[in-house]
Amino acid sequence: MQLLLLSSSRANNSAYLAPYMAWITQHLQGVDELLFIPYAGISINYDDYQATVQQALAPLGITVRSIHQFDDARQAVAQAQAIAVGGGNTFHLLYQLYQQDIVQLIKKRVTEGLPYIGWSAGSNIAGATIRTTNDMPIIEPASFNALNLLPLQLNPHYTDYKPEGFHGETRDMRLAEFMQLHPATPIIALPEGTALKRSGNSLTLLGTGGYLFVGGNKTPLAADSDLADFLL
Repeated sequence: MQLLLLSSSRANNSAYLAPYMAWITQHLQGVDELLFIPYAGISINYDDYQATVQQALAPLGITVRSIHQFDDARQAVAQAQAIAVGGGNTFHLLYQLYQQDIVQLIKKRVTEGLPYIGWSAGSNIAGATIRTTNDMPIIEPASFNALNLLPLQLNPHYTDYKPEGFHGETRDMRLAEFMQLHPATPIIALPEGTALKRSGNSLTLLGTGGYLFVGGNKTPLAADSDLADFLL
């Protein structure tokens, strides 16, 4: 498997995907056409979403085609050189993947070596389930089970910022609730500007500031941390 799972499309005030271009360039070596899946987008037109990704990747000489432009979504996945899945609402993204009957097909192709890039919601669905997404369940997918390209949970856009006077739950509190019910299931939390890279049986944190949540504990992860043990 070749996975590049970005926490977000931007970091700080960057241009779209700009902080990750070195990682993306390396990940997509030899690819000249990319299949983009925009289904997480709710407030953006899919054509506009595709154009945004195309503009970001134009310096790499890669043509971006969106799955919504194909008559047959399954054929689009079957013929893709690589797949990128954008951010937005994770529940709507997974709902559409089940509606198009491409969950297992994407998993099959990526397991066989098709390069996969996701950011935000597109990274969320690479885990076992979407039960640690930050998103509101605006629609009910057929299942919370996701692509299971990694046998763990992901939490992109991780932050535990708490404004003064705020009395709602922080991200750490929400993840603690998950750990209370699923103490043996690891969660990798990815702050903006970080990513996970899987290459075969290796799993590495790119960037600084990631965290591991498991068994009620929160552990900081160093840059380039080797996380391959979590693939066993």
